[in-house]
Amino acid sequence: MSPRSVDRQIAAFLAKYSPEVQAEARAARRILRVLMPTATEMVYDNYNALVFGFAPGDRPSEAILSLALFPRRVTLCFLQGAALKNPDGLLKGSGRTVRNIPLKSAADLKTSQIRSLMEQAIRLAKIPLPERGSGRTVIKSVSAKQRPRRPK
Repeated sequence: MSPRSVDRQIAAFLAKYSPEVQAEARAARRILRVLMPTATEMVYDNYNALVFGFAPGDRPSEAILSLALFPRRVTLCFLQGAALKNPDGLLKGSGRTVRNIPLKSAADLKTSQIRSLMEQAIRLAKIPLPERGSGRTVIKSVSAKQRPRRPK
């Protein structure tokens, strides 16, 4: 897919959400792209959520961070979050690997506590991000059946 057609498809995915969630998602994606300029952004329009995963390559198992869009919020997910030091208790979840932070706003990503967690996750990644180059965006999957994307 060309970058232009990928952008159009992402715009169509986002259009299913409220204007507020769309705006927060766009702002959060920009912040993560600046933080991880060489990452591959993998997009999944799944049954439960629209997900933007950031990884060193095309393998989903190598993803470091992701944004999950729900009808009322955007959540930052740490795919190896259980291994992170969490001194401020921001990371939520009790599974064996993933932790998350529901965002009040994309600006939360600029706070020192969340920035520190993101940088820690990048440093501890199983496979490091490429040192050079520019990232790209890839549509990985689109579910035919999906939960409603806007609040009832």
